[in-house]
Amino acid sequence: MTNTYVKYCPNVFVAKCKEQHKKGDIIPVTTKRGKENDSIVHNFLFQGKSGYYYYSITRADGMNAQEYAKKRVEKFKGHQSNAEKKSNEYWQKSNEGADFLRLAEPIKIGHHSEKRHRALIERNANRMENCVKWSNKAESYEDRIDYWESRKDIINLSMPESLEFYEIELEKVTAEHKDLKDNPEKRDHAFSLTYAKKAVNETAKKLKTAKKLWGDNENE
Repeated sequence: MTNTYVKYCPNVFVAKCKEQHKKGDIIPVTTKRGKENDSIVHNFLFQGKSGYYYYSITRADGMNAQEYAKKRVEKFKGHQSNAEKKSNEYWQKSNEGADFLRLAEPIKIGHHSEKRHRALIERNANRMENCVKWSNKAESYEDRIDYWESRKDIINLSMPESLEFYEIELEKVTAEHKDLKDNPEKRDHAFSLTYAKKAVNETAKKLKTAKKLWGDNENE
């Protein structure tokens, strides 16, 4: 029976299984596209009405949000490098006949050299056009590289590390809320305390989810 992925909450996909498993089991989980990933079972989450069992899992090969971001950075840097290489190749080629063209000789109408002269100018113009095109292409990857670079150290609920992360984060936002509550003069605007309380509630909710996904689970 095929185990499949099901979205549990933002950023988190869990395994939907027909059979029961134990923590630490390695099971194959199949994507919608039919790709099978060996995955490590962590916590039993619940049993659905249809009889399927749902488990939190991580990839056995270590792929997670951080590793995915690193691969994306590597991919787009590769594309950028190839584009820069092509731009440089076209620039080098556009120097064909540079010594001759530098003399600024006019095209001699009717002369046997006219056709070659015009063809040389046209070739180099096309090469420079391609040089600019590939240079712009290389530059276009910069935003995507920056985006994925910013996500290389991200920690979200799809990772067991999120348990410790949100424990620390909750302590931090709770202290910030208390500080604003005890010291009204530190509030930047009328909603500072409201936003601080919202941050506490949202972080506490994420921590609760992290505990269910990755903490000690008495239901196993």
